[in-house]
Amino acid sequence: MEHLKKNTKAPSYVALFVCPVITFYLFDFYTHNPFVTMDFKTQLLNMVFYVLSGLLFLGVFRYVRLALMLQSALFMIVGLVNYYVLSFRSSPIMPWDIYSVKTAAGVADNYDYRLGAGPFAVLAGFVILLAVESRFAAKAPAKKRWRGVLILCSVALLWCYTGMLQSDSFVADFGLYDKLYTPTVMNRRDGNIVAFLMEMEYLDVEQPKGYSAEETGQWFREGTQGNEALAAARRDPESVNRPNIIVIMDEAFSDLAVLGPVHTNQDYMPFLHSLQEGAENTVTGYLNVSVLGGNTANTEFEFLTGSTTAFLPQGSVAYQQYVKSKTPSLASYLSDLGYETVAVHPYDPDGWDRSTVYPLLGFDQFLSLGNFRGAQVVRKYVSDRACFKKIEKLYEEKEEGQPLFVFNVTMQNHSGYDDTYANFHPDITVDGTNATSLPAYLSLIRKSDSALEELVSYFEQVPEDTVIVFFGDHQPTAYVSNPILQGAGVDPDALTDEENLLRYKVPYVIWANFDIAERSGQETSANYLMLDVLESCQLPLPFYQETLKELRGRYPVITAMQIRDAEGNLLEPDDDRAALEEYRRLEYYLLFDYEEQAESSKE
Repeated sequence: MEHLKKNTKAPSYVALFVCPVITFYLFDFYTHNPFVTMDFKTQLLNMVFYVLSGLLFLGVFRYVRLALMLQSALFMIVGLVNYYVLSFRSSPIMPWDIYSVKTAAGVADNYDYRLGAGPFAVLAGFVILLAVESRFAAKAPAKKRWRGVLILCSVALLWCYTGMLQSDSFVADFGLYDKLYTPTVMNRRDGNIVAFLMEMEYLDVEQPKGYSAEETGQWFREGTQGNEALAAARRDPESVNRPNIIVIMDEAFSDLAVLGPVHTNQDYMPFLHSLQEGAENTVTGYLNVSVLGGNTANTEFEFLTGSTTAFLPQGSVAYQQYVKSKTPSLASYLSDLGYETVAVHPYDPDGWDRSTVYPLLGFDQFLSLGNFRGAQVVRKYVSDRACFKKIEKLYEEKEEGQPLFVFNVTMQNHSGYDDTYANFHPDITVDGTNATSLPAYLSLIRKSDSALEELVSYFEQVPEDTVIVFFGDHQPTAYVSNPILQGAGVDPDALTDEENLLRYKVPYVIWANFDIAERSGQETSANYLMLDVLESCQLPLPFYQETLKELRGRYPVITAMQIRDAEGNLLEPDDDRAALEEYRRLEYYLLFDYEEQAESSKE
């Protein structure tokens, strides 16, 4: 009888190795077919994690049944969340997303959570697996000493496993895909858990090669003090022309025609297209950004600071992770010149930690959703038109001659685009597709374009010099634009590098009600746009922007997705180029050591 009892436990012990492997395959099947996208040796590498974590669960919870069911339930839920995150923003869960949980929760009800056949089948597979696991009766030894050994050994092996994945030599020798700037490809080729553990190495920003806070700080201070035009303007702000500067970063505003022909019943942005044809006192072009379908805050970080997320861990959010002290920005610079600086965002003030970050960037005032009671709403968001009316009111209420800087991040065009609303009826139709999201999206863009035209018309009539800067933060998530690619005969899942980079391109406009040099067809990136704005205003450049002006001659586009040299060649963010290393060191100093050095210099 004793022999039979032991044999009845054998399936449980076998299950400790088989069930975690099944969990791995189900977890990855949410987003890709691991048998197709991954080498078998890479599949084995992923299996090791699941087996080790299963043994850890056994040590903690003792019962095989409980350990396996908790592991499977955990990855069933996390896998489903990862599936939705990938669907909504076109990139998977990454370690830095822990900083964004509050922001994500604030917009969670904006999306369509219907499941396709694939993920539904995976869920069914997990339910069956849980039912099977509930049958196992074996358990670990009752003595805490032996369970402690099992826990310590599991933790130690997982620690070594993670360290191995974060070793450059192992990654190279094993043949893992380590291009952090294409996280979706990385997850498909390496497996979700292996990719996640590899990315954890970059939770912290490493100091650049040859970096010294003292030396870089001295370089920054001497460059700032040596700028005579800047020093004169700060001593006597009224000695320079200080036009009102209105910057609108419009949520998800983009011209999807960069991806391919868009055949619609009417032009979805007639006013912006007219400006692009060479309007007077107007600069137009395309802005290359670092994000797609989400992480809006990174585009505003790049614009407001002149820094780039190319030097930060892919997927990280600078506002939430790195802006923890006073950081030089367009707002702080204009404040030094006597501007009233106002940030406007008609939504949750805590989203992306804006209520904390904006004061550190130098904004005097932050108007959020509570300041828009009774405002016009499109779908369930404050309309762009209401935002722009708020800007007009700020201008009318300010003291005459007091220069005003407004930075407005809108919400009207936020995803998703499939729901119906009594107050929004899409008036744009798209030939050749039955998709509902694309016509809805383009109809929202049409409303933004019309609101921009009204705002420009208003400021054409005011007596004070005023500049309006308008650009999108990113394109909508890929499911919205895929019909355009498909209509052009392009497979959205098989894009070349150059085709994929078109997803990161949005239009921008700099318009003035006074004489500025007209330009069209410009190509730049968000970190350089502040430079263009200040030059259009004929304001002296801060030292940081002076260095960027020289750098742009060599590298006219720098984003987290691409670095392009003057000849149009693509470089990778970690390429060893002296000019880029100088930029990297200066950015690191301004993010992490600027305030401390500034305080030390006062003592």
